[in-house]
Order: sequence, then C-alpha cells, then structure tokens
Amino acid sequence: MRRRRRIPVLVAATLSLVATLVASTAAAPASAGGRTPLGPSTIDLPAGFQPEGIAIGALPYAYFGSRATGAIYQANLFTGQGKVINTGPGTPSLGMKVDGRGRLFVAGGSGGDGRVIDTRTGRLLASYRFTDQPSFVNDVVLTPDAAWFTDSTNPVLYRVPLGRHGALPGADGVVRVPLTGDIVYGTGINANGIARTPDGRALVIVQSGTGLLFRVDPATGVTRTVDLGAELLPNGDGLLLDGRTLYVVQNRLNTLAVLRLDRSGDSGRVVERVTDAGFDVPTTVAAYGKRLYLPNARFTTTPTPSTPYTAVAVPRP
Repeated sequence: MRRRRRIPVLVAATLSLVATLVASTAAAPASAGGRTPLGPSTIDLPAGFQPEGIAIGALPYAYFGSRATGAIYQANLFTGQGKVINTGPGTPSLGMKVDGRGRLFVAGGSGGDGRVIDTRTGRLLASYRFTDQPSFVNDVVLTPDAAWFTDSTNPVLYRVPLGRHGALPGADGVVRVPLTGDIVYGTGINANGIARTPDGRALVIVQSGTGLLFRVDPATGVTRTVDLGAELLPNGDGLLLDGRTLYVVQNRLNTLAVLRLDRSGDSGRVVERVTDAGFDVPTTVAAYGKRLYLPNARFTTTPTPSTPYTAVAVPRP
C-alpha cells in the first residue's frame, strides 16, 4: 500500500458555491458504479475522442483536448458528466493549462499553433501561429507573465507574453526562444512536457526519446541536464509541479514517476513510481484535491469512431 499524505482541496470560488459543492458531494453515498464523495474514479470521455491533454483549475472541472479534432471536452469531477464546449479547428489539442481567469491555453500539435479558449463559453479568444514549418507543439505551462509552449520537432520554446491583468498579445507578439546547451534534438519526440522549477525562476522540460530532464533558463534558452543520478524518464510526457514534487507521466510504460526536486530544479531524485490497473497509455496529469487525473490516450489501440476513452483518478502519492 502506498503512503498517502493529505492535500487540501484547491477551490477558489465564492463561499456559497463552495458550500453547495461540498454539501452535495459529502451527501453522495458510494455506489456500485464506483462513485464516492470525491466523484467517480473513472470518467468516460466521448467515443472516438482520442484524448491527449488535461487541465484543471480551481473549480471541479477538467478540460480534455482531442488529438483528432482539437475539440475541448469539459467534465464535472464530482459527477463525471460533461460536454464538448469547443468543437476544435480540425487539428490537435494537446497539452493544456487553465489560468485564474478561466482561460484555457492549448498546444496545437502538428497545427504549429497555440490557442486560448474561454472555459465559460467555449469561445476562441486568441490564436497564435508559431511556425509554418513542420512542428509538433506539444505542451504549455503558465508563469505570471507568459505562456510557454514546447515544440517536439524544433529546438525552440514559444513564449506568449501576458500584459497587465493577463492581457493577451496580438498575433505578432510571440517570442521564439531557441533551446541551446545540453539538450540535443534527435528523431522522434523531443521536448515534451514543461513545468516551472520550484523556485519559479526557470523551467523544466522532459525529452521523451532520451528520458532526460532539463532545466531551462527562460531568459536565454540555455538548458542544463537535471541531475537525477542514474534515473531516466523514458517516454516522459506530461509534467505537473506541486511544491517540490514533480510528477512525470511515462506514457507507454503506464507509469507515473514521482520526483523530489531541489528548489532551483538543478537536481532531484525519483522517490516513487505509481502504476494503476486503469492506466492505458496515459499522457499527462492534473490535480484536484486529493486526486491526480490522467487521460488514457490508448496509443496502442487503433482508433475508430466508436473506440471508448476514459480518464482515471488516483490518490496523490
């Protein structure tokens, strides 16, 4: 049995909304379908959806992106019910993050772009064309003054600067930050998941093909290999930072690696690896309360319009 630690539920809403949500979920008994006061441990996504990214904000809603159509699906974590809020541009929606203003930042994969969507209405707020060259814009992380996107094909980060009160820039406001230093791009998937360092001064990215983790100076793009001793993170995909704990999804290994980083992100160690019977090639991870949520991309299953897809909730280690 894994040791569990208590984590407070992160809810930033009006007191009346919080009280309503807590009361309704606390009163919900466990059922044969596996529902608990925390909500279902498995969330059904639309058939044929082909999920890739997930984002969860302060409220109990998860947002999933389709790598097939770019559609965005919103699911209530307490009930498991959901709906498509944006039908997508016909190109992928991969890594995603939601900010405190209810805006969803979406990495556009082979579309070579990033998008910003209003989670309340599903309306497209902004779209940024990063490159017209072959690319794979894979993931995004938010800092106080920017959104940072990785490209698994080209050694560059795309910085979308945020103005006062989070104002979005115009289409020509994107800054390209070339990656130099230790990282060497090869064939296959390179820079994938991205997060901040615990001290907030730099970024960390995982290179899927090599299993290496890198610290990135956001001012220069210079990378340094994070010292993990003899550990590697092959098939490293989505990242999630919680204090000094970094979660790394190892997709085709059906594993979630749990790392403890130093404050600067220069070194760390793997303290645990989590597996679950419900994992079916999970790609990334988001947190709400005492749980982590991972969408199953099912890369090893041939997709059809009727292929079922799910997201799985597991306790925070």
